[in-house]
Amino acid sequence: MKAFMNEIYIDEGKSILDAMHQLDKSAKKILFVQKEEKLVASLTDGDIRRWILKKGDMRMPVKCAANYNLKYLFEQQEDKAFYVMKEYEIDAIPIVDKNYIIKRVIFSSGPIHEDRVFNNEIPVVIMAGGLGARLSPFTNILPKPLIPVGDYPIVEHIINRFYSYGCRQFYMIVNYKRNMIKAYFDELDKKYHLDFITEEKPLGTGGGISLLKGKIEDTFILTNCDILIDDDLTKAYQQHIELGNVITMVCSLKNFVIPYGVVNIGEKGTIQSMQEKPNLSFFTNTGCYFVEPEVIENLEYNESIDFPAVIERYMQTEKRVGIYPIGEKAWLDMGQFDELEKMKARLGC
Repeated sequence: MKAFMNEIYIDEGKSILDAMHQLDKSAKKILFVQKEEKLVASLTDGDIRRWILKKGDMRMPVKCAANYNLKYLFEQQEDKAFYVMKEYEIDAIPIVDKNYIIKRVIFSSGPIHEDRVFNNEIPVVIMAGGLGARLSPFTNILPKPLIPVGDYPIVEHIINRFYSYGCRQFYMIVNYKRNMIKAYFDELDKKYHLDFITEEKPLGTGGGISLLKGKIEDTFILTNCDILIDDDLTKAYQQHIELGNVITMVCSLKNFVIPYGVVNIGEKGTIQSMQEKPNLSFFTNTGCYFVEPEVIENLEYNESIDFPAVIERYMQTEKRVGIYPIGEKAWLDMGQFDELEKMKARLGC
């Protein structure tokens, strides 16, 4: 129990990057911030996300992003905990003594908020036309979308995940071994509508959506066929709409430890500084986006282009292109063999 509680406590002086790592490990998705062991604030992934969107430095201390107006109760008020959580729609409340030392944390029996469902039926476009060269020799036999992860192919996991969000219209852009993909889905008893969009030539990760002209009139999701996002995408959609983005890229934190001592060279070959096995952290493109339909209409029909190049076009205009940051463990990618095994383990396959 003590070890678990330590997972949800963080010192005010720790970095926001440290907090994001800690939130990734915690199932509760909230940290209680302490100063000299006293409760002073709370910190959630939403607080960190707002800090990132303000271009905040992830190396800054937790106190820069934390919520200092948190709800808490004294020990003699503990019987009010569930009423307070319901009233303020929060999932946890700390119980403190007169010195503001946390004695325990009470969690709701389940999420206060509604299930993750989009408030609109958002169409989903799945880019499934590539060769899947990184997964060769598997993809010499099966197209990447049909590589099994447990009992189902990866693309069926993706569809089922978005179906749980309320998505009912799917488009799959296919090319390589497309007849195998179509045959598989023809045999399924589907509760959703799936249209195949066939590339007659490779069009890249962006060009395939040019074949959807006139078919999509509202915000849609564009996703690679080999990734899953284990985060609340209703919040990403809400942010996309509120900020008026034309494209919102879902980005995942990534951490890499350089397994060597790094030497920075000064003038005349002197050693300026040294770092032993430094840790690099940055956000990377997951291959999942929220996109406005004008992006389709502004492409030339049958145009060959990768989607990052489409994004760069809009970056040169007055249109907003934004990101929605998620934790490292919220992105499941099977694009390489070792990542495929990690995905199987995460999905319990």
